[in-house]
Amino acid sequence: MYFPDNYVWSMAPVAALNCGGLIDEVDRACKPVLLASQRGDDAGTEELYAAWEAVADRLVAKAEDDEARGRRIGAGETYYRASLYTSQAERLQSPFWPGRNAAYQKSIDLLLKHVELSGVPLTTVEIPFEDASLPGYFYRAPGEGPHPVVIQWNGLDSTKEMMFYSGFPRMLAERGVSTLMVDTPGSGEALRLRGLTARYDTEVWAGAIIDWLEANAEALAVDPDAIGIVGWSLGGYYAPRALAFEPRLKLGVAWGANHDWAAVQQARRNREGENPVPHYWDHVKWVWGAADLDDFFEKTKGMHLNGVAERITAPLFITHGANDRQIPVKYAHETYEQAVDSPKRELRIFDDPEGGTEHISIDHMAYVASIIADWVAETFGELATGAFPERAAATA
Repeated sequence: MYFPDNYVWSMAPVAALNCGGLIDEVDRACKPVLLASQRGDDAGTEELYAAWEAVADRLVAKAEDDEARGRRIGAGETYYRASLYTSQAERLQSPFWPGRNAAYQKSIDLLLKHVELSGVPLTTVEIPFEDASLPGYFYRAPGEGPHPVVIQWNGLDSTKEMMFYSGFPRMLAERGVSTLMVDTPGSGEALRLRGLTARYDTEVWAGAIIDWLEANAEALAVDPDAIGIVGWSLGGYYAPRALAFEPRLKLGVAWGANHDWAAVQQARRNREGENPVPHYWDHVKWVWGAADLDDFFEKTKGMHLNGVAERITAPLFITHGANDRQIPVKYAHETYEQAVDSPKRELRIFDDPEGGTEHISIDHMAYVASIIADWVAETFGELATGAFPERAAATA
């Protein structure tokens, strides 16, 4: 809680520090807006962006000087942190802020400079989806392959860039698993720069992504019979939903359960629990392309796993922070209790003194990400030996 009276703003420094940010730089970004944070979640977010941008721009100037001197390693590391800080500040802005798209594009451009200079095994990809395409990053595991692959999805307000910052794709690659990070409709670049809005039937997105993986399996060195899915935050609904209805997915992880997001919205309307971002109701209407709150509640009434989780017939790992102030821990138990046909279902609640007690364990993210990566790699190994029966085909 860098900002003692402002949970929502405090998510940014916590996320930055758990994704490779430096404490000196994060402190310099936050200190100028300590007083502004006391005016509530919504007021002052443009001031916050300006404070973080000032730090990021100093880093960009340093990186450009490093690059001019041929110092590729130093430049690459510095571009990374400039991208991280820009991204975290952009996440807290209003959908109506005129600088938002430019700020988001800046975070992408800086990240790709890091990738170029640091030799990261990441490529940008486009996945055909209906009349458009979904933007993604493919992080390739070392060696010839074919490798198992994990599709990684966002939540309500994160981006594929944040998935990369988490270090999770690198952890999977070290365990022989490639990662496909996708901005699905309603998130990241798909929403910000392409206007693709969210929907409840996430198996439709999953199907398009798997079709693309199968069509490009040889070029990507992936095993089309070893595809899993991981979703964090609202992805704790998105991923299990897809796992229930898409039989080509062989395992799934709810990185922060989200069993009944529709009920959570009713609670938030009653001011119960914390919001993930400022300008919350404007944000969710933007994500779903809703005309007003009534339209939003209508579009999201199907956002729950009741009657869905019991259709899951693949291994499922559910993690949750005991002190999650956004999504009550009871929803982790509900997903676990209902996924009765999963041949390997596990529930891990993170509590003190271990840490990882907050939303998606963002307070101890690398620690929890490593545990999830181990589970994924071990479960793919078990699947390869025929440890679990073949999945029953899901029916509509």
